[in-house]
Amino acid sequence: MIASVRGTVTATGPDQAVIEVGGVGLAVHCAPGTLADLRVGQPARLATSLVVREDSLTLYGFADDDAKQLFELLQTASGVGPRLAQAVLAVHTPDAVRKAIANADTAALTRVPGIGKKGAERLVLELRDRIGPVPVGADGAAGVTGGAWPDQVRQALVGLGWTAAQAEQAVAAVAESVDGETPPVPVLLKQAIRLLGRTR
Repeated sequence: MIASVRGTVTATGPDQAVIEVGGVGLAVHCAPGTLADLRVGQPARLATSLVVREDSLTLYGFADDDAKQLFELLQTASGVGPRLAQAVLAVHTPDAVRKAIANADTAALTRVPGIGKKGAERLVLELRDRIGPVPVGADGAAGVTGGAWPDQVRQALVGLGWTAAQAEQAVAAVAESVDGETPPVPVLLKQAIRLLGRTR
């Protein structure tokens, strides 16, 4: 089990980073919020969870051990694999996930792409007694607690290698396309990356 990695960030992409550890580059799948804090050429430490399948070994990375533990707990619920568990943590902070499950807030859980009403109810039913303590005042989505979504998308784009000016332009274009309820930050980030794909 690879519990964590510490090394130099050698590359970042839309959904993963490469961390060089002892001369070996490890591809680590991360949520946009985690990627936003990584800088190419800088040292980084990520808590990690290794998912073993018959045909693959996939390393998932997190900013802290709390997020990693919740990622692993989410996968114990029926129908939840590593990609869906990571999607939950891309949309919500760990505290917000615990609060949503503890309070049976299926509306918050269904904001995660891939989770419908029945899936949200199943998460509550199966994990409510094992989710752990819920801090008072825990709320907010990942990428929102640290500021409004434009700030988070802008930071993520700069972290992925675009200039501040390019990031600002993409965020403005995405903001114009938002009509009604704001989509989750990962969805907005993907829209911005698509817009910038031709200008990189």
